Amino acid sequence: MLSAPTPLAENHDLGLFQSGTESLDQWLRRRARANQVSGASRTYVVAEGTRVVDYYCLSSGGLDLAEAPGIVRRNMPDPIPMVVLGRLAVDGSWQRKGLGAALLQDAVLRASQAATILGIRGIFVHAISDEAKAF
Repeated sequence: MLSAPTPLAENHDLGLFQSGTESLDQWLRRRARANQVSGASRTYVVAEGTRVVDYYCLSSGGLDLAEAPGIVRRNMPDPIPMVVLGRLAVDGSWQRKGLGAALLQDAVLRASQAATILGIRGIFVHAISDEAKAF
């Protein structure tokens, strides 16, 4: 049975995670915990037992006013405060089962919750590929 998305913890097993995109797999194994501790980003995972089967990370950031579409930049400071969805990946054995869409929905929900206490204009997505952009 899969867990609900929860913050990455020490007991989560990252060793078997393979999304098919090496940079996403390596970031999870090498940087996610350190970023969690330092406050650089927050990683949320879904696990089967302790084994992570998908994840995403959120951080804060800004979008240059000149790069933003008109509807986003109206009456905003420079840079425009944003939530950054930096990474989202699903283990290969769980792909094509709706987990990515569910994770994205969870990320949007958390960003909207943060917007109730912080000044946030929107979500900025760092898409790693054209396939990710299409998703």
